[in-house]
Amino acid sequence: MNIWNSTFRSPGKPMTRSAWKKKAPKRRAGHNKGYLSACRGQQCWLQIQGVCMGPLGAATVVPAHSNQQRHGKGMGLKADDRYTVPACMSCHMWIDQGPADKHTKFAAWDRAYARWAAYRDRRAA
Repeated sequence: MNIWNSTFRSPGKPMTRSAWKKKAPKRRAGHNKGYLSACRGQQCWLQIQGVCMGPLGAATVVPAHSNQQRHGKGMGLKADDRYTVPACMSCHMWIDQGPADKHTKFAAWDRAYARWAAYRDRRAA
């Protein structure tokens, strides 16, 4: 017995699906690889007392973005890349998740940024 002779309809043409449209990758406003690469090979500039790994943490240094709204930080948004400071893993974790209040963290980050930005700009010139 042929099942298509029953009350079911013939399938006809197979269902066509449109190909998933590939979206262009999102580009963050203020993204600049130059500022990020300037942090490579640097020492930790945050140097939080009692937290910093010092010369032992040189291999863990990465750009630590500002957590301040005035620099573009928001819910689910990173600050502009120009607002980065080279930081060892321990100092970076302290800035992002440490127990200190935000004003203490902001002050520590601002001091490091003032020193780093001047050095970075002299080096780039």
